[in-house]
Amino acid sequence: MPLEELFTDRSLTAKDRSARLAHKLELGEVKGLALIAFAEQAKPPVKATCLEGLEQVTKARPRLLTEAGLDLCLRALSDKEPRVKWEAARVIGNTIHLFPKRAEEAVNALRGNVAHEGTVVRWSMAYALAQVILLRTPLNMWLLAEVASIIKKEEKSSIRKIYEAAIKKVAN
Repeated sequence: MPLEELFTDRSLTAKDRSARLAHKLELGEVKGLALIAFAEQAKPPVKATCLEGLEQVTKARPRLLTEAGLDLCLRALSDKEPRVKWEAARVIGNTIHLFPKRAEEAVNALRGNVAHEGTVVRWSMAYALAQVILLRTPLNMWLLAEVASIIKKEEKSSIRKIYEAAIKKVAN
């Protein structure tokens, strides 16, 4: 089933589409570059579902994300649609350990959303930034101080806990 058919099948929910897409990516039936090209041209709800499929597959198989896929996710962080932002951040969180040389670029893109009004967006940014912290790169010299400042401003304890857990792990 080509991508266009997957996204025009009215019998499927967005969750069904993302699950099928993740499965097709895992099997190699959908190639990353084809998905990237499709997602780049898609309207925000379809783009978000594409990113959700990537998020699902990269949880178990992060190596399926190429550098071009990371580029898509980094660009998606500046999208207006919150769901696009949060799915992109989760993919970054799942895969940033494969791209340590791109960690600073990822941090800079993620930082623009840490104060977003959407709780899920902020949670997703926290998840991705925590994964960067766990890389224990020289970025931590300034990132830990910045995250401490974010924690002070964050109203949701669930989000603060994500940052605090990462800080605790690198402190040990």
